[in-house]
Amino acid sequence: MKTPESAWARAYRTVTAVWLLGKALTLAVNAVTFPRLRPAPVPVGGPRVSILIPARNEAANLPVTLPGVLAQGAHEVLVLDDRSDDGTGDVARRLGARVIPGTVRPDGWHGKPWACQQLLRAASGDILIFTDADVTWHPGALGGLLRELHTSGADLLSVQPRQSNVTPGERLLTPLVDAAVLSYFPFPLLRMTPPHPLATIANGQVMAYRRAALTRVGGYAAVRDQVLEDTVMARRLGQLGLRVSTVMGQACIGVRMYRSYPDSVAGFGKNALPIHLNSRAFMLTSVALHVAGHTLPWLLPLPNRNALRAASLLERLAVNLIAGRRTPADLAEGLLGPVTPLLALPVMARALRRRVSWKGREYRQ
Repeated sequence: MKTPESAWARAYRTVTAVWLLGKALTLAVNAVTFPRLRPAPVPVGGPRVSILIPARNEAANLPVTLPGVLAQGAHEVLVLDDRSDDGTGDVARRLGARVIPGTVRPDGWHGKPWACQQLLRAASGDILIFTDADVTWHPGALGGLLRELHTSGADLLSVQPRQSNVTPGERLLTPLVDAAVLSYFPFPLLRMTPPHPLATIANGQVMAYRRAALTRVGGYAAVRDQVLEDTVMARRLGQLGLRVSTVMGQACIGVRMYRSYPDSVAGFGKNALPIHLNSRAFMLTSVALHVAGHTLPWLLPLPNRNALRAASLLERLAVNLIAGRRTPADLAEGLLGPVTPLLALPVMARALRRRVSWKGREYRQ
């Protein structure tokens, strides 16, 4: 004789199923509608393009990534040496980039916005593309980006680079960048004009602006004190009635963000609270939902729990397929679904602190 299901168990199963179904529907919509970059030649007689790289202690990354940027055919490539102590500026000069020595950060400014503001002042392009030093540009990427910028009509087009994860530790959390975008933000909602503040995203790893739009918002002074400067900038542009869009990098633009699980914890720990609108209650609710939806179905003796278990395994698999990460190792990351919320707990613990540190700098939350 079956034991009657408790009211608590029914409520838990219903809430979890609805939440997972919503994410599944979002993934299905994005599989069809989310734009992907495709290689294209840089248009002859097109706009003047500046590619701008803020770099702090990036001497190890630049020999890997900077040659691909220099080969894109932009009118200029500028590297801002953000007071590095590892020879970043010398490496960039040897590779052929023009290097701007960074100046002392003024009071009230965070590190990356100040670096980007200095690059803005030095750049001469009509299209200003800010890209991180760990981002890899493959042949045809700039032409593809300019084509998407024209097609979308965006004033700001950001790119979600395809994740390149090498070591097992990198695979534990880093791919969640794609999951956060693809399973929560249906692309048609992102294209609303004017955009809703809660449905406005951007990725600071690659941000392509029309100069007039960046000038109108006041440059990076508009986000001078923001840790999550990319998304806040997108919201500020949206508030001015300007168009914001995003695109998957696919085979054109990739990134290797972190080299280990501890690096992922440190990197995500500085962004987790701003991503949750600086609300600790919202962040803890999100943690609880992920544990309930992905981990508890494997631990609790619930009726019909196999459907929940399948969802916990298939979500990351679906995300990787949409993002273009399709090697056997990439697809096997779906097996991490049930333990991913537990692996993310140190990130949330770090984000709950009143101060976070990144690249030798400390910021108040």
